[in-house]
Amino acid sequence: MLTSVRTLLAAISLSVTSVAFAQDVKELNFGIIATEKAGALRQMWEPFLADMSKATGLKVNGFYATDYAGIIEAQRFNKIQIAWYGNRSAMDAVDRSNGEVFAQFVDLDGTPGYYSYLITHKDSGITSLDQVLKNGKSYSFGIGDPASTSGTLVPTYYVFTMNKLDPRTHFRVTRSSNHEGNFLAVLNKQVDVATSNSEMTDKVKEKTPERMEQIRILWTSPLIPRDPLVWRKDLPADVKQKVRDFVLAYGKDDREKEILKNMYRLAGFKASSDSQLIPIRQLELAKDRKKFEDDANLSDADRRARLADIDAKLDALAKLTRN
Repeated sequence: MLTSVRTLLAAISLSVTSVAFAQDVKELNFGIIATEKAGALRQMWEPFLADMSKATGLKVNGFYATDYAGIIEAQRFNKIQIAWYGNRSAMDAVDRSNGEVFAQFVDLDGTPGYYSYLITHKDSGITSLDQVLKNGKSYSFGIGDPASTSGTLVPTYYVFTMNKLDPRTHFRVTRSSNHEGNFLAVLNKQVDVATSNSEMTDKVKEKTPERMEQIRILWTSPLIPRDPLVWRKDLPADVKQKVRDFVLAYGKDDREKEILKNMYRLAGFKASSDSQLIPIRQLELAKDRKKFEDDANLSDADRRARLADIDAKLDALAKLTRN
């Protein structure tokens, strides 16, 4: 992972000078998280980024890392000023990379979120989640990027932590990949079970429906908020205004609507803030709380202290939701 981060940072440093602290910004670097192969992501995002360049008068460069950490670290070191994240990786960008949520995806069919799945091939012989939970050592498992909301955080908590299991040790073998990689691994019978999400399956249904006919969904998560866009807090106010105006107005004609449709079936964007991440923070803390509750290696005093710290954080987040 460190190699990919360093490679990305070096590549950006060679091609573009850091811009966010300059008041006369002429250029922005836009990070795209690695949900699929870079070529597929470029095809989806470059028309949108080209339109952003034209509308704002700023040159907008797209950068595509091989993992989520590459984008988070690039934004941390001011090599990327704006990025598309999932909610879990956006939380890291806000906490570690001077990030701030300013917009959120709006789904084409009007749903306020998407879903995480566990999937298997219809020929695998696996027909229920109960089989996966009881017979893990019989199966291979594909999990998402460590910073993925639907590929890792959500299924880890709801499927495994809540059942006192660890996906790293529960299966015969566990491998990590992006959403596309895990879907194809199940389709090609390279793994028995894998995480996926409704964004990926909706895309497959539309473009190659015969592939979805070979897939069985074993588990569906609670609703996950749609993905945010995150910029660095220290971008000049006039640049933020240009970017915000463009993003929130995008999708007004048939051409732009088609571009958005190809970007995970989007209708556009709406204004958002860091408060979008509160449910994800609560989920991460709940996962940690369950882990400490079940850790037999902790002393009672250490367990009480850790649980008290988590409970205080959960209480603080709950107060934010009531304000």
